[in-house]
Amino acid sequence: MHSIEVKASTGSYPIYIKNGLLEEIGAEVKKIYKGRRIVVVTDSNVNEFYGQKIISLLKGSGFETFKIVVKAGEESKSFKTLLEVYDKLLDFKINRGDIIVAFGGGVVGDMAGFAAATFLRGISLIQIPTTLLAQVDSSVGGKVAVDLPRGKNLVGNFYMPKAVFIDPLLLRTLNDKFLNDGMGEVIKYGAIKDSKLFNKLMKYENKEALLKGIDEIIYTCCSIKANIVEADELDTGERMLLNYGHTIGHAIEQFFNFALYSHGEAVAMGMYSITRLGEELGITKIGTSATIKDILIKYNLPWALPEINNEAIMETISHDKKNIGGSMNFILIESIGNSFIKKIDISNIKNYMEKIIK
Repeated sequence: MHSIEVKASTGSYPIYIKNGLLEEIGAEVKKIYKGRRIVVVTDSNVNEFYGQKIISLLKGSGFETFKIVVKAGEESKSFKTLLEVYDKLLDFKINRGDIIVAFGGGVVGDMAGFAAATFLRGISLIQIPTTLLAQVDSSVGGKVAVDLPRGKNLVGNFYMPKAVFIDPLLLRTLNDKFLNDGMGEVIKYGAIKDSKLFNKLMKYENKEALLKGIDEIIYTCCSIKANIVEADELDTGERMLLNYGHTIGHAIEQFFNFALYSHGEAVAMGMYSITRLGEELGITKIGTSATIKDILIKYNLPWALPEINNEAIMETISHDKKNIGGSMNFILIESIGNSFIKKIDISNIKNYMEKIIK
């Protein structure tokens, strides 16, 4: 088993990574939670494959368990769904001595995490991510949130879990689209911090070879994120590097109402576009965007921006959380594995965006 200790100001917590870890989940939860009642929040897709299994495993370890199933998809990361979850928690008479398990992908982890952070002013949380994107990124670092109609993750909090349990075998039930979606975030880690990881990803011959070594890839990505989070827990400095490709990516998701492109696909286009901009500005090594393009093609991720309305994108970007005072932080890379934050005056954003969207 791989393990990583994330040292946060609100308390350290472990990340455990092991093939088959779900089978041991009852015993593992007992090690960190001495209470009796557990609420599992999951989505309709995960529930079909693993819903009954996780309930049985937890009950087998003596826990009284409840389950809340939300509709799969980004639309569940909303106040409407959040209120439904709150109602269920009240129906179950959940109190601050109980615990919530977020069992699903990024949407479930973010929304259930936000519910845990806010219901009764805070209930303990465990993350059990089931998608590659959630395993390498969204389940780690304590960011929880819901979307607003005008933008993604605009209402949220920093709320660290008691533990994160990652079973890479759960990825075997993912279809190729969702696996590739997660690879968008994996590629991001290589691009911003680890050229060796990036080069390793370029060498995998097929999906089977990738999945054979996926536990090591997850461990590498989680280690990178843990180090960054420890240095900048509240996302005011270095942690912004994790948003490489996300400013444009979130805008693309929003523009197409979260229906046409997945998060990883949108971030992929954002990474290529922002890297091409860096080359045009003379601050990114020439040829880097072509390298990004090659790896995106390898993992069946889009790279070219679709036709989008510049003004609509500008409106979305104006609400971006990386806007601070009169400037915005763009994440650029000098070369593969070397990233930095570039402050751009808000008055110049339109000029930069016109270079990207052309």
